[in-house]
Amino acid sequence: MTATGASEGVGARGAPVSGPWWWARRRSAVLDVVLAAASAVECAFEGARFASGAQLPELVGVLLGLLAGPVLLVRRRWPVVVVLVSIAVIPAEMGGLLSTVGLYTLAASDVPRRITGVLAGMTVVGTLVTTFLSLRQDVLAQEDFQPPMWLLPAMSLALGLVLTAPPVLWGLYVGARRRLVESLRERADGLERELSLLADRAEERAEWARNEERTRIAREMHDVVAHRVSLMVVHAAALQAVALKDPEKASKNAGLVGDMGRQALTELREMLGVLRTADGAAVRGAAASGAPERLAAVASWAGAQATVQARSPEASVVAESAGDGEPEGGAPVPAPAAAEADSEGPYLAELGDLVGQSRAAGMVVELTVDGVAEGEPAAAGQRYAPPVERTVYRVVQEALTNVHKHAPGARARVRLAHREGELAVQVENGPCEGGAADAGLPSGGNGLVGMRERVTALGGAFVSGPTEAGGFRVSAVLPAASAVS
Repeated sequence: MTATGASEGVGARGAPVSGPWWWARRRSAVLDVVLAAASAVECAFEGARFASGAQLPELVGVLLGLLAGPVLLVRRRWPVVVVLVSIAVIPAEMGGLLSTVGLYTLAASDVPRRITGVLAGMTVVGTLVTTFLSLRQDVLAQEDFQPPMWLLPAMSLALGLVLTAPPVLWGLYVGARRRLVESLRERADGLERELSLLADRAEERAEWARNEERTRIAREMHDVVAHRVSLMVVHAAALQAVALKDPEKASKNAGLVGDMGRQALTELREMLGVLRTADGAAVRGAAASGAPERLAAVASWAGAQATVQARSPEASVVAESAGDGEPEGGAPVPAPAAAEADSEGPYLAELGDLVGQSRAAGMVVELTVDGVAEGEPAAAGQRYAPPVERTVYRVVQEALTNVHKHAPGARARVRLAHREGELAVQVENGPCEGGAADAGLPSGGNGLVGMRERVTALGGAFVSGPTEAGGFRVSAVLPAASAVS
């Protein structure tokens, strides 16, 4: 900031400096040159008159005026110097323009107000004294005129205030207005930067939300499909082993493999149907931002429907044919579209069916429920919020899938505990039996990670690791603060 309150590197309205030296604009420099020339001419004439009255050579007065008047050239840079020069030449009765412009520039600048007040007071006093002495000399020259004693001081004070107060007040107003405009401009720039930061943060949050949604979709697809396919592989291995020895058991396993395959195909069709519908909506210009949520809901719904279909092969066939249905426009319509509002995923009441599927695959699984009777959840219906029950179901499902993959033939135990304020689940299996055939199931290494993400997302605790007996244990505790009566 310069002494006048204008930015040194910025001109009016934020324009870059284009003038010479300390002027922000060329027209400001031109204005100051014109004012300095006018002040020099005025001071030269008044200096000549003062020199004549003081019985000095007129050239001295002219030179004094030519030295004092052009000081206005530096009024924007050093306004205090201009006012001091104007005060110094007051006794010579010159520098009216110099004093007026100097006081205006001083009041409009960023010079501390106490300095402005002191210099303005000195100007008033100098004008008052000079005027009083000049009037007194004129009065004494007229013997027949005897004014009251208060008249000369009052006139001198009034003249000093009239010559000093208007430029000071106008300069204060202009300076305050200039600072207000600069403050508003800085605030606007700050808001613009803040909006830019908010836009960047919104983009980062959107990218984070997209990544989280991709992870959630992948986790849902892994839970509802990987378990089903793993059971198919286990049944296929058992079918291969007993095909010649026990045809009846081989036929039963073949039927189970077919049921599992149809259920897996149905679930995949539902997911792909949602994706195709979302793509079609995007092509038509509709907003498809809800597709990930719909896909996750479809995945949860498909997992819930698989339990029902496992009880009845005919239901699987009906679901398969329903999944092939298409409207007149040719776009496949997912079957759970009408059921999304009623079913958000598997519940605790379906744990028995989930354990039954593993038992049908040849695994020895023990299910115990602490805190309530084993049949109470199925009879009483939903007891906890859907995310809590769905998470417990997925943990048990993934843990049993891992037993099929990594410990074929091992015994498993599923424990569900209803405690005060929390819901705990534990799945533990023993060591793999040496005589059991390995089904050769691949592992992507995402099962435990997905379980941990699900549990911690609800504020729960998740622990997994090997046991001393050579088996593996998975434990999860979820807060039941959202339980419903």
